[in-house]
Amino acid sequence: MVLPARRAFLSIIAGAVLLTGTAFASAPAVAQTVQAAAPAPSRDRARMNARVFDTVWSLVRRQYYDPALHGLDWNAARQTYRPQALAALDDRALYRTLSTMLDQLDDEHAGAISPAMARRQDELRTRRAVMGVSLARQDGDVWRIESVRSGSPAEEAGLQPGWLLQTVDGQSWGVDFDVREGHPIQLDLTDEAGSAHRVMVTPRLMDPIPAFSADRSRPGVLVLRVEAFESGLGRWLGQSLADLPPETDVILDLRGNPGGLLMEADAALSCFLPGDRQWATRVSRNGRPAALTILAGCGALGGPVTNDVALLVDGSSRSAAELTPAALQEAGRALVIGEHTAGAVLISQDTPLPDGGRITLSRADYLTAGGVRLEKRGVEPDIVVTRTAEDRRAGRDPALDAAIAVLALDPEAQRAAARGSAF
Repeated sequence: MVLPARRAFLSIIAGAVLLTGTAFASAPAVAQTVQAAAPAPSRDRARMNARVFDTVWSLVRRQYYDPALHGLDWNAARQTYRPQALAALDDRALYRTLSTMLDQLDDEHAGAISPAMARRQDELRTRRAVMGVSLARQDGDVWRIESVRSGSPAEEAGLQPGWLLQTVDGQSWGVDFDVREGHPIQLDLTDEAGSAHRVMVTPRLMDPIPAFSADRSRPGVLVLRVEAFESGLGRWLGQSLADLPPETDVILDLRGNPGGLLMEADAALSCFLPGDRQWATRVSRNGRPAALTILAGCGALGGPVTNDVALLVDGSSRSAAELTPAALQEAGRALVIGEHTAGAVLISQDTPLPDGGRITLSRADYLTAGGVRLEKRGVEPDIVVTRTAEDRRAGRDPALDAAIAVLALDPEAQRAAARGSAF
């Protein structure tokens, strides 16, 4: 969440009177506007700004997956943005400049996060102070509430999915914003009707949302929720699928999943597809393709299951959360249900920055086993189901309901439902 700082300028109005002796009358007052010099960063700040900027710029030039940078003049970008970066007074200004420069690549994987954001990411699976909302960028500095956590301060304050977060303590949500236990935060929001809401939320410590969770509450259905492709996913899937009756339907929920480790995507696929099967092609910076084949195993399970499978996706399913449904869809192994995915499917890698921030940069291109490039294209569901903010507020989940219903059908009826693209 990288947002800008604004510079303040001071205008000084001075009146001037011309007096040249008795031969001339006093001249009328002339108004003149003088612009004060913009505040300058400290020497240490400017030096760190330079180190961070130069690291980012050099990494893109040397390691970006497309050596031509999509035709972008990277030297010109340096001339434009380096002075702005060096003049930044804080992380907001610095990382807004970096993000604006990286946006020129038109690559959703290319981005830089500040030290505060890096700390928030590192603490994601720890007990920490939270408000209890997940946010998605709506437009510019405005963020949409995607979900409100049950039992959280945000729920108690009455926040609702679909509302737009305009400001936090009077400024836009920014890269340097830290949530602290017991410190009230003033949120200015607008609802879907355009009505304004000013809400005070006091963060408190809460246990982390687990990266993986299993819901066995419905007879004959196992719902596996994956928040991200983090370390241990393949092992957990193997344990969750072990001794599962073949008539039990499996639903893998990847909605809102930002992706993660490529090796865990491979491990997840090994639970549903045979080993040594090619599922993708990786194309490196030098243009050489390399086939990605499934490593047999599926954690403790030792091989793929035969159960019927559906995957739930939405517009926030990205990267590995697109590779996985695309591979299973192409193989005819699973139905994909929900909304069109993000189309952010380049293979990326994080690199630490000198100030503790991080840059994410695409290092390789990706094609499905069928030769489809998903970048900017995404995965089209077999069955399209949209979940609205009203559905979220009411606790409805039409995509999950559709998955349960279609998997209960016989195979021919499932294929017919997929051909109809809606259920």
